Amino acid sequence: MKLRFVEEKFFNLLMVVSTVLIVASLVAILVTVFIKGLPALRLSMITQVPKGGFYLGKEGGILNAILGSLYLAGGATVLAIFISLPIVIYFNVYAPERSVFVNLCRFSLDVLWGVPSIVFGAFGFTIMLFFGLRASLLGGIIAVALLILPVMSRAMDEVVKMVPRGLLEASYSLGATKLETSVKVVVRQALPGILTAVLVAFGRGIGDAASVIFTAGFTDSIPISLMRPAATLPLAIFFQLGTPFPEVQERAYASALVLTFMILVISIAARLLTKSFTKHVIK
Repeated sequence: MKLRFVEEKFFNLLMVVSTVLIVASLVAILVTVFIKGLPALRLSMITQVPKGGFYLGKEGGILNAILGSLYLAGGATVLAIFISLPIVIYFNVYAPERSVFVNLCRFSLDVLWGVPSIVFGAFGFTIMLFFGLRASLLGGIIAVALLILPVMSRAMDEVVKMVPRGLLEASYSLGATKLETSVKVVVRQALPGILTAVLVAFGRGIGDAASVIFTAGFTDSIPISLMRPAATLPLAIFFQLGTPFPEVQERAYASALVLTFMILVISIAARLLTKSFTKHVIK
């Protein structure tokens, strides 16, 4: 009995220490970015594109990188939704229970989830070379869509699996087809979790640099075509930190602050949307 008591206290202490370490790490990152980035943040940084010599300490801003990140992550998220949602619906509505094929697909998505993003970038770059494409916004969208596809699919899959099977059976008993059940019952019940999965995937896409360094390229202008290169905030931060000029490095922290704020807004939006649609869920 005493041994069990000691074991319980040990693991409680371990959980507390782990929680404190995680929270402390998050606070340290946020404080560092805020302290170093806020003094260098100017309105011109988010309203102007880089001018000649911006990375040498001259005037300009990161508007091209902000819009490029939004275009790229937004396009990739939309593309991933059109692929992920049918996959998840098939897994949970159309496929037979305990299907070996479905289990294999889920395992494959889990493996892809752990693949480094630079591998997706290299794969996308290889495909682009095969089709004779240059670095462009379209190439970046495809690479990032492949990157966030496993994240979105598995997150949606876990949410849809929680929909009570009795609701599906009740829908079938009323004469609804599998397609009608999928759209009007499954998606409706899992909508809060689906939206959360989409926003989490969007946050992953907007903050990634490795998958777009070869596929999207980089430019000082705002992309006006899918076939033009596009700048992203992570790459802008990387290039600014790589310069030997202290004022440019300070701008890198300001850019990191902007990116952190964007991801924070996405996280808050995910919480609000989840609460907004939870009222339609049958528990």
